[in-house]
Amino acid sequence: MEKSIYSAEYQRLCTLLRELRHEAGLTQVQVAAELGVPQSFVSKYESGERRLDVIELRYIAQALGMTLRVVLERLESRTD
Repeated sequence: MEKSIYSAEYQRLCTLLRELRHEAGLTQVQVAAELGVPQSFVSKYESGERRLDVIELRYIAQALGMTLRVVLERLESRTD
C-alpha cells in the first residue's frame, strides 16, 4: 500500500479542500484564523505537504461551513 500522503487519492482530497475554500469565498488566512492555526498550516495541507487526521479534517470542514460528511461525499464523487 502506498503511503496515503503521496497517493493520487490524497492529492484529490487536497485539491478538493482548496476548491471548497474557494467556493466558500475564504482565503487561507481566514480559514487559519477560524481554526486558530497559522496560515502555513492551511497552505501545507492544501499542497499535500502535511497529512491531516480525521479530527482535523472535521474542523476544516466546519471552518468551510460544511460537515465532514459533505466533504467525504464530494471526495467520493470525484473522478479526476
